[in-house]
Amino acid sequence: MPVLNRIAGLAPEMQGWRRHLHAHPELGYDCVETADYVAARLREFGVDEVHKGIARTGIVAVIRGQGKGPAVGLRADMDALPITEETGLPHASTRPGVMHACGHDGHTAMLLGAAKYLAETRNFAGDAVLIFQPAEESGAGAEAMVAEGIMDRFGVGQVYAIHNAPGVPEGRMLTAPGPLMAAVDTFHVHVEGKGGHGAMPHETRDPIPAAAAMVQAVQTIVSRNRHAAEDLVISVTQIHAGTTDNVIPSRAYLCGTVRTFEPRVQDMVEDRMTGIVAGIASAHGVCARLDYERGYPATVNTAPEARFAARVAAEIVGETRVEADAAREMGAEDFAYMLRERPGAYLFLGQGDGAGLHHPEYEFNDAVAPVGASFFARLVERALPLDGAD
Repeated sequence: MPVLNRIAGLAPEMQGWRRHLHAHPELGYDCVETADYVAARLREFGVDEVHKGIARTGIVAVIRGQGKGPAVGLRADMDALPITEETGLPHASTRPGVMHACGHDGHTAMLLGAAKYLAETRNFAGDAVLIFQPAEESGAGAEAMVAEGIMDRFGVGQVYAIHNAPGVPEGRMLTAPGPLMAAVDTFHVHVEGKGGHGAMPHETRDPIPAAAAMVQAVQTIVSRNRHAAEDLVISVTQIHAGTTDNVIPSRAYLCGTVRTFEPRVQDMVEDRMTGIVAGIASAHGVCARLDYERGYPATVNTAPEARFAARVAAEIVGETRVEADAAREMGAEDFAYMLRERPGAYLFLGQGDGAGLHHPEYEFNDAVAPVGASFFARLVERALPLDGAD
């Protein structure tokens, strides 16, 4: 792969950084040691500014080019997942129940590699703004960093991010204009009835049949209420009721996830779910409460920036290894909040075969780190060209 020569030479260092982070994962906003490690590397590279403590443990670093110009933001997420690692690798997590099962250690290493290259070469006019974000997996760290004003404070005009993609051929890059990843909502339904003896159901108001009917009925929102051209997923992922075989419980609980791309579809789902829960509860003589929580919005790439990112990716991996109109996915990503504030694009970087994201045997492929770092670096150089540069 035609990665930048200097960055290819940084591959062993990136592997070392990544494996250190992998062995010392941290959750959510508690990326204290991770942030300290990242900040120490950035200072070693000689970046111009390192700002810690944004959104608690986030970092923004600035590298100034050789002339004045706008600023381009590059983002990497730093947090891990509450999963017990099962890889058996020498650099496996040293913290029980916590692991980098989504490759954020690799994303951070790639951005560090780009930072080292950009701090050495400065072959651009303007500012490279490096955003190291906590709490992507939960807690909306991107939203928190935006709320603390990073876009205005550092003059970010456009912003980009990469996520690794297991199962996609190694080094292949994918993006698309418009929606790329879904909005994610969560629903909770609490059903309140009247418990009693399992042999005397006529003396109870059993919440279980009501809950079961709700599980079935919410699926009709997908099959009967959405337009055929609109993507929608509703999955019931938990249902809890009862404690033993001969007691009808007083309460039942169910919850799940909703994935959409359009706000009007979100509104429709919440409205229909509200009606279904109330109607079924009334029919069964129980009470029910729906708590519908709006989560991360859809990740929507702006078209010019998505096309630009695809052209840059083609410089690194070749045109035949870039999919510029990739199919959108039903997963969610809080980088959506940054794309709400500024134009930009989100891309996927194939890392070949292996365990999928959020799996206890997942392992980031260090071989693709130079590809991602080269993409970040070349993107800055192309977005902020020096006078006379192509």
